[in-house]
Amino acid sequence: MAVDHVLLAAPRGFCAGVEMAIKALAAMVRAFPPPVYCYHEIVHNRLVVQRFEDMGVVFVDDINDVPEGAPIMLSAHGSAPEVVEAARATGGYVVDAVCPLVTKVHHEVKVRAGKGYQIVYIGHEGHEEAIGTMAVAPDAIHRVESVDEVSALPDIDGPVALLAQTTLSHRDWSTVQTAAIERWPEMWTPGRSDLCFATTNRQGALVEIAPRCDAMVVIGSSNSSNTMALARLATESGCARVLRVNTADELPADLTGVVGVTAGASASEELVESVLDRLAPRNGVEEVRITDEDEYFPPPRNLRDLLSAIDAAAALSLGSSRTTEPPTGDRQLGASDVLRLLG
Repeated sequence: MAVDHVLLAAPRGFCAGVEMAIKALAAMVRAFPPPVYCYHEIVHNRLVVQRFEDMGVVFVDDINDVPEGAPIMLSAHGSAPEVVEAARATGGYVVDAVCPLVTKVHHEVKVRAGKGYQIVYIGHEGHEEAIGTMAVAPDAIHRVESVDEVSALPDIDGPVALLAQTTLSHRDWSTVQTAAIERWPEMWTPGRSDLCFATTNRQGALVEIAPRCDAMVVIGSSNSSNTMALARLATESGCARVLRVNTADELPADLTGVVGVTAGASASEELVESVLDRLAPRNGVEEVRITDEDEYFPPPRNLRDLLSAIDAAAALSLGSSRTTEPPTGDRQLGASDVLRLLG
């Protein structure tokens, strides 16, 4: 491999929602003896999932596979209301690690459906976020992901609203949005975009560097919607060679010239570092940053309360009088560091 220079996109990698979900599941591992159950993959990254499996986490795709009384976490992608109810009915400790941005869309669906709207929802077929969102109001929602699918929708009497999966590419979303508004000019749209700010930022950073690169490396799993959107966008932005990899071991040996590197929102900085080590550019790495991200999503409230109680009990057993301070280090310790500690 004879790579001259690497352009490293920033922001990249874990978003605030993924950070929260990973740290929350790590806290569950700390708080309960194995096995801890998780409904669906906590995030769409096989290496992250494997790290938790090694710690005794069992990932299930059917809530009925969770034994009665077992602790369970619901994934960051959001769950259908009946899944949340079924999880609570098991009698175990339930933590819902849904991303707050997904919760916003669920709320919008519920409110609009309650007001008599039919909802056109832009989302990928079979994606866990789309499945969970559509289940909020199944009789009032129509999923589309192309202009042709908008055209194929039946005529709708009454008010129409437009909502979207949070991890879509802005280009994919905007094309379908335009088609929907052309068909229903009076349709309601949210005052603030449903698209995740982190997804948009990662796409913006990639667009900044892709035209300057001989090849673009996108780190992330094939079942990650935002990762696949980054790979498509790199090609659309003029990069002649685009590679999506899970790990540095998947990099080909014939890369040369200027190589761009980014990572999807479910890929850790540890993976980015290993890719940079493998590329070993002769003229170093240049980080190209388009914005700073300082968003922080705290762990779910019931988990914070549990960890505070555990910390308080541990402090008392050591003779300390501290009983009300929250668990320390959650904001300061990143999810990539948490994963390293798990390993």
